[in-house]
Amino acid sequence: MDINRAREILQSPSMITVTYNGSEIYIKDLNAETGVAKVHPVGQHDQNQEVPVKNLIEK
Repeated sequence: MDINRAREILQSPSMITVTYNGSEIYIKDLNAETGVAKVHPVGQHDQNQEVPVKNLIEK
């Protein structure tokens, strides 16, 4: 995924399914300069991680 699409998903009022390593995730924040997204698995708000936006997949 590219940073612009990730930003659109982050700002969308709808829940758009995105996966990282096969697990559904929620995008919390983006850093366009580094290409990194702060994410957590859906339903697991306490398991935050930073991952490359290019590794996110929209379903």
